[in-house]
Amino acid sequence: MENKNQSMEFIFSAFPHDWGDSVICFVPLLFIYAFIIVGNLVIVIVVQTDTHLHTPMYFFISSLSFLELWYTTSTIPLMLSNLLSEKKSISLNGCMVQLYFFHSTGISEVCLLTAMAFDRYLAICKPLHYPTIMTPKLCVQLTLVCCICGFITPLPEVVWISTLPFCGSNHLEHVFCDFLPLLRLACTDTRAIVMIQVVDVVHAAEIVTAVLLIFLSYAGIVAVILRIRSAEGRRKAFSTCASHLIVFLLFFGSVALMYLRFSATYSLFWDTVIALSFTVLSPFFNPIIYSLRNKEIKEAVKKTYKSAKNLFL
Repeated sequence: MENKNQSMEFIFSAFPHDWGDSVICFVPLLFIYAFIIVGNLVIVIVVQTDTHLHTPMYFFISSLSFLELWYTTSTIPLMLSNLLSEKKSISLNGCMVQLYFFHSTGISEVCLLTAMAFDRYLAICKPLHYPTIMTPKLCVQLTLVCCICGFITPLPEVVWISTLPFCGSNHLEHVFCDFLPLLRLACTDTRAIVMIQVVDVVHAAEIVTAVLLIFLSYAGIVAVILRIRSAEGRRKAFSTCASHLIVFLLFFGSVALMYLRFSATYSLFWDTVIALSFTVLSPFFNPIIYSLRNKEIKEAVKKTYKSAKNLFL
């Protein structure tokens, strides 16, 4: 069985089999992936080069953009390849690598979004103490803790799944490797069923803890904003948090639908739609939200573009 597992490959069954449908899906997905890469690279470069953006908020935004580059690269390039491939497959080892990096970068993003909510809470609710609390050193420490937590948390689950025997069908009902579709293919025993329940509880604890912390942060922010007498002051305060809230609702809403369902099952179509919403759509909207809605980043992009243009000329 171990030898069979080592040479096994999975066939993704959620991709369209008709060539015309595959091309129709390939073109917009390629555009979205290119936009994600370029958009997030621009944010990272601009924040690093413009001294006016060397603040905790933009440090966290650039860190999130950096994680988005790896988060999307763990799944979308293989999706693009499989859309044009006749076989649409992945090896067992490749599947485990994809599973690990997809969840490790995803969990790191969840933790980082929580840290960003804490940063906004301090900036609005504790403005006098904010500069002394949210120091550059603390920003780096929080980001490192988020990444360490993200890259350690899914490791036991991935190692355990890699030891399971896959002796039945090798048709994976998904567009990338994920826990539940893989577990459906395993020759499960009583121990595996218990472990599946443990995996469900771990995912639920991660998501609920992050949502609760973010909710408490924004509850405190809203309470402070409502006490501002000036309507213009309230508008400016709300606008500083609007982009984070949009990302939060889009990302966590789809993640909750996927990983807080426990024994509930969806059709293959809805499984795919929900998965694509947090693997493709959420990363696609992040650069739009942070750049097009943010005056400082737009000005920094223009300044960086002019500097680069003058340098080449």
